[in-house]
Amino acid sequence: MSSTELPGARAAAAAVAPTVSPVRVAEGEKLRSVALPGLTLNVRTRPPERSGLPPALYVHGLGGSSQNWSALMALLQDVVDGEAVDLPGFGDSPPPDDGNYSVTGHARAVIRLLDAEEHGPVHLFGNSLGGAVATRVAAVRPDLVRTLTLVSPALPELRVQWPAVPTALLAVPGVASLFIRLGKDWTAEEHTRGVMALCYGDPARVSEEGFRDAVAEMERRLELPYFWDAMTRSARGIVDAYTLGGQHGLWRQAERVLAPTQLVYGGRDQLVSYRMARRASAAFRDSRLLTLPDAGHVAMMEYPEAVAQAFRELLDERGGS
Repeated sequence: MSSTELPGARAAAAAVAPTVSPVRVAEGEKLRSVALPGLTLNVRTRPPERSGLPPALYVHGLGGSSQNWSALMALLQDVVDGEAVDLPGFGDSPPPDDGNYSVTGHARAVIRLLDAEEHGPVHLFGNSLGGAVATRVAAVRPDLVRTLTLVSPALPELRVQWPAVPTALLAVPGVASLFIRLGKDWTAEEHTRGVMALCYGDPARVSEEGFRDAVAEMERRLELPYFWDAMTRSARGIVDAYTLGGQHGLWRQAERVLAPTQLVYGGRDQLVSYRMARRASAAFRDSRLLTLPDAGHVAMMEYPEAVAQAFRELLDERGGS
């Protein structure tokens, strides 16, 4: 394993797509590339306000990146030493050599990162797909997780919400190529508005600067030769995880989680139903619930202050560590 500091330029996928625009780095953040056998992960860091703070790791959702956590990381840098990872094939991390985009594959990548850097146990955060990944990590490697914070985790639903159907359809062979053909004339701005309409409770809350940054990031992602493959295979991974039964089922694994768990659900979430909050609260044995009626699928981006406060209260319960 090796780790290389990046002063804001792409590194992990440079050999794959050297003409792709540089990834955005917010003030106070740094990027570094962590090389593991068959896998390279981009990690976004924000130095803590003081040394000795407990480590935290943030895991994004389908189609997202470590940038999704920038606002929350800034609010919590006085209580944790936070890092956010780009899952394989997303953000600035290139595809994994084995092409494994399953929930288990992503969880294995997170575990390998934590093991290689000896960062565990961490305060583990996950959103959407990242929530499913974090749940699996916490279930199979409880030694790596101090607390678990899940924002709209992608746990199996019997009745999928209609806006989530197109994402699920990405898992069907041939549908991704159809989506690409249908959307080939869309601008990055049109793609971005569509994503925000789907993921935010109120897209109007996004500032002009935030929207410009999101468009720039979308332009960068659409240049990546593996963008749609990573999306398609990861969507298929979520669907496959939903069908697993027995001890490998996500709900069964949620019941095995020992770490104190903070659940966050948005009342306007179009992808993960608000009604799943009650089932999740019952499944995770040591859970507390924050519901945000006006939030959508990415509460840590829409209401980072509320999510930060909930985590601080969880931390206080543990004596600040």
